[in-house]
Amino acid sequence: MTDDEQGLREPAATAGDTRHDASQNGRQGAHSTDREPGDSRSADEKADEPEESAPAGPDDADGADAGKDSRKKKQGSFWKELPILIGVALALAMVIKAFAVQAFYIPSQSMENTLKVGDRVLVNKIVYHTRDIKRGDVVVFNGLDSWDPEVQYSKPSNPVSKVLHAVGSAFGVVPGEKDYIKRVIGVPGDHVACCDAQGRVTVNGHPLEETGYLYTDPVTHEQNKPSDSKFKITVPAGRLWVMGDHREVSYDSRGHLGDPGGGTIPENRVVGRAFVVVWPVTRVKLLSIPKTFGQPGLALANGALPAVPLAMGFAGALPVTLLRRRRRRVGSFLGRRRIRRATE
Repeated sequence: MTDDEQGLREPAATAGDTRHDASQNGRQGAHSTDREPGDSRSADEKADEPEESAPAGPDDADGADAGKDSRKKKQGSFWKELPILIGVALALAMVIKAFAVQAFYIPSQSMENTLKVGDRVLVNKIVYHTRDIKRGDVVVFNGLDSWDPEVQYSKPSNPVSKVLHAVGSAFGVVPGEKDYIKRVIGVPGDHVACCDAQGRVTVNGHPLEETGYLYTDPVTHEQNKPSDSKFKITVPAGRLWVMGDHREVSYDSRGHLGDPGGGTIPENRVVGRAFVVVWPVTRVKLLSIPKTFGQPGLALANGALPAVPLAMGFAGALPVTLLRRRRRRVGSFLGRRRIRRATE
C-alpha cells in the first residue's frame, strides 16, 4: 500500500467521538427545524411570544345568543311574577289591618298639637283584648249612626273610585268617613265634670293637669282652656267620655250631651289605641298616656266601683242569713218540746 493511499484514509471514529458528534448533529438538526427561512430567532424566543387568538366561530356566536335569551327570560319572568307579589303583599296587609295594626289618617285639627292634619298613626287593635281601655288613651272609634263626621267629604261617584278610596282608607292614605280619634277622659263609672275653681276638668273629684297636651297656639303661645262649656256626667257602663286635645275646635262628647248616652260613646265601637305617629318622619313619636291620668285617686275611685255592689250584696245577705239561723233554732227548740210532751 502506498503512502498516498494511507493519507486518503481517515482514522476510525471511537465510540466517544461517535456519541459526541451524534448529539451535536441532533442539536443542529433541532435548531434547523425550529427556525423558519429568514428568521434568526430561536425556539425559546418564539415560545415567549403570545399566541394569536383564533377568530370567533359559529359556536361562540350561539353561546352569546343563548346568554341574551336567558337574560330576556329572567326579565320576562320578573314582570310576570310582579303582580302576584303585589297581590300577596296586599292580602297580607289586609289581614294585618283586620286583626292587628291599622294605619289611620288624621283629617282634622281636633287633636292638635298632639296630632296634626295629615299625620298617619298606627292603631293597635289587639291591646283591648288583653286589658281595659284606660283614661288618657288616644283611641280611634267608629261613629257610624251616632256622630256626624267632623270633616265633610264627597263620596266617590264611580266603582273604581270607591275601590281606591276603600284601599286608601285601609292603609291610612285617605281619612275614613266615620272614624274619629279622641282622648279618653272618663271610663265606665267615672264622674266627669267641668269646671273646678281653677277651671280644670275633674274626674271623680280629682282635677286633671292637662297643660302638657292641650293645644298651644304656635304664634301667641296661648293655650286652650280645658273647656269653654260646663258639664257634669256619670259615665254609664260600657261607655266612654272622650275629648279632643284642641278643645276650642273639637266636636267631642261635650257636643253630644243631648244624644243617647249623654255624649258618651260605646266601648264596642272602639277600633283600637293609637300608639305611634309614623308619618311624616319629622313627627315620628310614641303616644304615651299623660302622667296626670296616673293619679292614685282616679284609679282607686274607679277600682272601688266593682266592690260597692259586692259590699251591698253582703250587707243585704247578712240579715237574711241571721234570720234563717234564728228560725232554725226556734224550730228545733219547739220540736224538742213536742217530743218531750209526747213521751210524758
